[in-house]
Formats: sequence, structure tokens, C-alpha cells
Amino acid sequence: MKILVTGGTGYIGSHTVVELQSKGYEVIIVDDLSNSSIEVLDNIAKITGEIPLFEQFDLTDAGKTGAFFRKHNDLRGIIHFAAFKAVGESVDFPLKYYHNNLVSLINILQGMMDNNILNIVFSSSCTVYGQPDKLPVKEEAPVQKAWSPYGNTKQISEEIISDTSKVSGIQGILLRYFNPIGAHETALIGELPLGVPNSLMPYITQTAIGKRPFLRVWGSDYNTPDGTAVRDYLHVSDLARAHVIAVERMLDNKMKQKVEVFNLGTGNGFSVMQVIESFERSTGVKLNYQIMDRRPGDIEKVWADTGYANKELGWKAEKSLDEMTASAWKWEKALAEKGR
Repeated sequence: MKILVTGGTGYIGSHTVVELQSKGYEVIIVDDLSNSSIEVLDNIAKITGEIPLFEQFDLTDAGKTGAFFRKHNDLRGIIHFAAFKAVGESVDFPLKYYHNNLVSLINILQGMMDNNILNIVFSSSCTVYGQPDKLPVKEEAPVQKAWSPYGNTKQISEEIISDTSKVSGIQGILLRYFNPIGAHETALIGELPLGVPNSLMPYITQTAIGKRPFLRVWGSDYNTPDGTAVRDYLHVSDLARAHVIAVERMLDNKMKQKVEVFNLGTGNGFSVMQVIESFERSTGVKLNYQIMDRRPGDIEKVWADTGYANKELGWKAEKSLDEMTASAWKWEKALAEKGR
């Protein structure tokens, strides 16, 4: 069974490809390599024994996307990761984010409709909840006004998929996940952002290894136990497993409605300082950090109620915060050994 993974050489995408191939799926990746490296394909092959099919192009190109779907009209499902994802950057460059994240999805859905491909798992985000009125946040919580253009692209994308499903055979599973961190246990794939990281964990590991002079902690005056922002962090391999389960739910005709929504997290909120403390505890490495002003677009605190995903998907995040931070450090050290 052939599954398309867009953005499959990226951080979450590559881990999901590994999980799919380990379950016997034939995977084809589309990625423009704007925020990833072609060598990821070889590392996926080292883990699974199989190199996935790969095509490099920009999914905002309607002509190339249409041609791809005509060529691969036997796809059984699509997992759509390909998107720009930096909250802060989206505030500075909103049109870049609206164009890339929305046009690519529209082109994919058009290709699905034209070729009778029915199943899409969408990489959504807890940012659709904004700052929730009640925590932990459940799937039925109201979608709040987005705090960033990035978050707004996720809200609009969910609406596009829902509206398209009403007038076609397309069905979708929207996975609203919280903050993935960590790396594969082999340290062959992990998070490797180009330039200065926007996410906390690679910023921590790059500081610890000496690539960055210090870690910036954005804000210390939030209404949280230690003043730093709180998030629900989950291990990327746990997250990848959920995508495979979602694909199987579709293929086995177990969906209860045409578009389903699931929160993916651990159900626990950890502050930035708690993540720093976990890293120092799990690695024995002390971090140099400095407190900065709040960053535009960041919310104060959010963590998931994962009960619905646990019950309905039979999925549960398994790794502890210390295991997550230790695996990220193992990955960073492996990069350093390669001179990266």
C-alpha cells in the first residue's frame, strides 16, 4: 500500500516514514528540501533497510503537483506535513506563510479529487486553540483567534479539509499535536533546523554543544509556576506512531465521521525551565541561558487532554521528559561527530 508523505525528509516526517516502512507500507516522499537534507533518505534506509521513493518539488506549484498525482494515482493515503512552521517568522512574514501553507494544501486536495484518492492525515497543531479558556484542552474546545499567521494557517487548513470533505469522497484525520522533541533511538534522524532554531529543544542542544553562545528564554513573567511558558512536550517517535495508526484507521474504515480530530500530547505541561532542568539532569551538561522579553505570537500555557486519542486510537505517548531530552542530546552529539 503506497502512502505519500509530504515533507517526509523533515523532522516529524522522517520519523513517520520510518514507522510506516517498519509496518510494511510503500512510502513516497515529496519535499522541496527547503528545511531539510537529502541525506535523510540514506539514514532512513539505514534504520529500515529500505530507501523510500523521493521526488523533489514545491507543492505550491500546481502544475508539478497535478502531474505528480496523475503519475501516482494509486496512492492509498496521504500524510501532509509540508509547511513552514516557525511562529515568530510567520509574524514577520505572514504572506510567505499563507502562500506556502495554504496553496500547497489546496493543490494536494485538488490532486486527490482529480484522481479519486480519499484519505488524508493532516499535520495540525495545538496553536488552533490559541490560549485556551480551560486546561487541559479537549478536542471540542473552541478554536480561538490565532496568535500568529502560522497558527492561522493551521485553522484555515482544517476548514479547507472539512469543507472539501463535504463535497467529495475525501475523508480526513486532523492531528492537533503539541510540542514534539527528541530524536530516533539510533540517532540517525532528528531535528536539524536550518539557521537559528525557533524551537526550544534544538536551541538547547546547540547551546550545550557550543554552536550557540547562550539559550534565549523568551519571557519570565507569564502566569505559570516559574514564570516561563508551559507546553506539552512529546517524543517525536511517539508522535510518528500516531500517524500510522491514523492511516490504518482510515484504511480499515473505522472512522466515525468524515473528518476526525485528535489531540496528541502527553497530557502534562512542562515549563521552559523544567525542560532545561530535565536536560541538565539527563545529560549532566549545564546550560548557559539568558532571560529575554516575551516573543510575539507565543501563548502562555497549553497542554492536552489526550483521553480521546488514548481511547479511540489506542495510542498513548510513552516516553518521559528525561528520555526525550536525553535522545535529543544523543542526536546533537551524533551530528557533532559528523562535523555538522
